[in-house]
Amino acid sequence: MIQSKASIARYTQAGLNLIQQALSIYDADLKLVVCNARFQEMFSLPEWLVTPGATFIDTIRYLTERLEYGEVDDVESFVQERVDVALAFEPHYIERVRSNGQVVSIEGAPLPQGGWVTVYTDITPIKRQEALLRARSETLSDQVLSHSEQLGTTNRELAATIGALEQAKRELTEIEARTRLTTEMMPAHIAHLDPDGLYTYSNRRLSSVMPGRPNNILGLHMRVALGEAAYAKTGPYLERALAGEASVFEFTDEVSTRRIRVAFTPDIRENEITGVYILSMDITQETQARAALSQTHKKELAAQMTSGLAHDFANLLTIILGMQAQLARMGLPDDAKELITATQGAARRGGVLLDNIGKMSGPRPMHPAPCDVPNLLREIVVLATPSLGQDVHLTTSQAGLLEPLMLDAGSLQDSLLNLVLNARDAIGANSGRIEITARAEQDTWLEIQVADSGSGFSKEALINGLSPFFTTKGGEGSGLGLSMVYDLTKLAGGQVALENTDGGARVTIKLPLRAAPKTVSPTMVLLVEDSPEIRLSVRDMLISEGHVVIEAETVQEALQLAQLSGVGMVISDISLRGEGTGLELMDKLGALGLTVPKYLMTSRPPNDPLHNIAITRYPVLQKPFDRKQLTAFLAAKDPT
Repeated sequence: MIQSKASIARYTQAGLNLIQQALSIYDADLKLVVCNARFQEMFSLPEWLVTPGATFIDTIRYLTERLEYGEVDDVESFVQERVDVALAFEPHYIERVRSNGQVVSIEGAPLPQGGWVTVYTDITPIKRQEALLRARSETLSDQVLSHSEQLGTTNRELAATIGALEQAKRELTEIEARTRLTTEMMPAHIAHLDPDGLYTYSNRRLSSVMPGRPNNILGLHMRVALGEAAYAKTGPYLERALAGEASVFEFTDEVSTRRIRVAFTPDIRENEITGVYILSMDITQETQARAALSQTHKKELAAQMTSGLAHDFANLLTIILGMQAQLARMGLPDDAKELITATQGAARRGGVLLDNIGKMSGPRPMHPAPCDVPNLLREIVVLATPSLGQDVHLTTSQAGLLEPLMLDAGSLQDSLLNLVLNARDAIGANSGRIEITARAEQDTWLEIQVADSGSGFSKEALINGLSPFFTTKGGEGSGLGLSMVYDLTKLAGGQVALENTDGGARVTIKLPLRAAPKTVSPTMVLLVEDSPEIRLSVRDMLISEGHVVIEAETVQEALQLAQLSGVGMVISDISLRGEGTGLELMDKLGALGLTVPKYLMTSRPPNDPLHNIAITRYPVLQKPFDRKQLTAFLAAKDPT
């Protein structure tokens, strides 16, 4: 039977209150998660300091002001020193004499997911016994001495056991750290939910898969972390997983407009469902590629179906034109000549139609290349204006889009010119305007809209306007214009939508938003990282980009290697082995006159004090990252 969260919490609290030692657990932000009654009694804390969410700094300040640590001249400095020690998250054991004479031992250990568990033990009787033994050792009886020897032996055995446990703990911590590093390097969100739908584990990649969501989601319900719209699409699958049914599905995230694939796997232990494992991946580019491939297959099928028909139709048109030419030479009456001329005109328009069919169904490969969108829009104005007439005004605008994008400029230009000319025809003999606007939608789509002040689309055109051969121009149109725009856009993995506005019609084209890659010229890189595994990974990334890499583990080693000629870039972790930090290293290199680009990387959280200082002085890359992210970071931050 699955217990409710509230029921489990009551059982846990009751168990903690039975422990004779005081115990407290603070999370990674040094906020109280849970404590037992003994913790409040030992330090005489008010209720608000033993309520979940109470801050560590408020507790230390309260105890300091009540002389828990004796007379303190500068309370705030004293409090901040202890907060800084806590934020270091290092295991420790100390014994302290309180102001009331009580002696307590304090043992703290960091938690794998961040935070602290601390145990406080009253060892006053033990200390008094030790003092008494020392004062009267010369009068101790043989029996007491024997007891002391046995106690010493027991203590040594206990110390050995503790040592073995500490070693096992270190090994488990290393395994957990490697596992977390592996999951955080994956380009997917990996998480675990309890039966109540609360996150108990996350590799902190949710915001990279679904932008706009928080990364620190431990303890949050999935509805809160994802939002109502996304939860409405994923919640039914979660219920099925909690019932024991695994599933894999896809949905479009309305916030980021990305396509997400999600796998739910029930966590079954001893025939009981204890939660759900989740794997979420951004498959937007994969979906766009599938759409482009599907459109290519459709084109190939259309080519196969129409090639034979087009061949026979062309033969018929050739026969018709030949026969009409013979009739024209027979000296027929004038009214018959008019019919001959009309028949020849219709046959010629059939030939033009065949050419358009060939263009639609024939191969049209995409050739994406760096494209300057503002410049492309200026070229559209130059090309289209002579065909518009004096009373139709064409304007363009774009929001941002100053960096080159990967686009097939020729196909996009053909599509936009086609839409502009269609808009011109919709305006007709009246004066009017045509507006082309371009903007980035999130970081997923390039959205281009062509709006006009014409009569708008009919209901039938809104439904069938993108279908081949549909036209509202009678014999003047082929019905292939919008169809070709649709075809070219789908080949690029995009979308086309038709709609009416208050003042006319609007066509919206969405194309995958892909920034043109930037590169940093290969150079000698000084890589400073004290973790061999991470240093190896980053070194391989840099070498694959053509760089030469020299390595250091400490500030001292880095300062020596920086004196080599040819060093063109320095990348260092903020936290390093030995004395000094990566931030101090960068400052020292600057003082030595090394003017090459300097970058920092870190796994410290954004609210870490040292992280906050670093980002104000140097570019900082947050771990984990992959080769693509590293390359983009160096290119974006390149001062050259």
